Amino acid sequence: MSSLFDKCYNYDRAKLAIQRGVYPYFHVIEENHGPEVIIGGKRVIMTGSNNYLGLSTDPRVKEAALQALKTFGSTCSGSRYLNGTLTLHVELEEKLAEFMNKEAALVFSTGFQTNQGSIAPLMGKDDTIFCDRENHASIFDACRISFATTKKFRHNDMEHLDEILANDETRGGRMIVTDGIFSMSGDISNLPEIVRLKKKYDTKLMVDDAHGVGVLGKHGRGTAEHFGVEDDVDLIMGTFSKSFASLGGFIVSESDVVHYVKHHSRALIFSASIPPANAAAVIATLEIIEKEPERHEKLLANASKMRNGFRELGFRVPDGITPVIPVFIGELETTFVFCKALLENGVFATPIIPPAVTEDQTLVRTSYMATHTDEQLDRVLEVFAKLGKEFSLT
Repeated sequence: MSSLFDKCYNYDRAKLAIQRGVYPYFHVIEENHGPEVIIGGKRVIMTGSNNYLGLSTDPRVKEAALQALKTFGSTCSGSRYLNGTLTLHVELEEKLAEFMNKEAALVFSTGFQTNQGSIAPLMGKDDTIFCDRENHASIFDACRISFATTKKFRHNDMEHLDEILANDETRGGRMIVTDGIFSMSGDISNLPEIVRLKKKYDTKLMVDDAHGVGVLGKHGRGTAEHFGVEDDVDLIMGTFSKSFASLGGFIVSESDVVHYVKHHSRALIFSASIPPANAAAVIATLEIIEKEPERHEKLLANASKMRNGFRELGFRVPDGITPVIPVFIGELETTFVFCKALLENGVFATPIIPPAVTEDQTLVRTSYMATHTDEQLDRVLEVFAKLGKEFSLT
């Protein structure tokens, strides 16, 4: 008979990587200066962050958080449902709804909880969810606890989605759920075609736009704005830990939908609300995003520079426009050693390995900020050029 903890005692994959000196996770950041951070006493260029607009170190954002801390203290000490709703939360939800052009918004404590806390109460045992296979893990966990049937379609494969929708015999409600920007590949969901299928088969549509809001669209409203289909997306989810330089998440939708989720979401009702400083930081970033559209324009320009730069060096990178740019390596051990060499040469990036990707598609995920300078980006390309030759990748 096995012991419950046998799997813990026998798990040695990470320990072996630590012993070999190539373990690439849980790096301790000692100081954060936006596009550069201090790790191990050394200043390195950060190309592994989701701080897309570079606002996490903006003085205006930090000041807003500081003032909220002084006024409300460090925590709400309770859930939104009971004693944890502040004027800041209400103000933030009103501003989010206005910014996203939807009737209402609801703020959660984390992005992960936002997907769980929205999908689970909406989808019941007689309902069906149609998921892109590369959706975020929080979506699939939400599907599991919702009791709804989950049907996966191949990544961005609209013919496959059409097929499974056509063959579906669900008697209850149906909803297509997709990422807007896929966090590992940087791919953009084919929303125009998904909207066409949504209308053809009379389903609802939810977009997890954690990596899209603040990045895409003329006003930074995300993937739906980018494609001009905002009115056709029934529910949009976003997070505060990327472009909004904070922590938490939100949904926007019709008032009645938000009201229902607000009173049925266990993830909301039984979790402490986001601290005052976090809410105030998001309010400040919203104001900056609206006043400074040049930020996401600079972000996309930086992404284009790096994508073209990697290609010119001979690296294999996918087509796209987003600031998430994976550089394919193709072998796990090489990926770990390559990331270690990057850090030793002053560049921080993150390895992506199975099960997030297949064994032969391991990659280095790089991501960029509006505040990266040309000098910093040129230095990153210089380091990749040097290591590409050393590792026989280019």
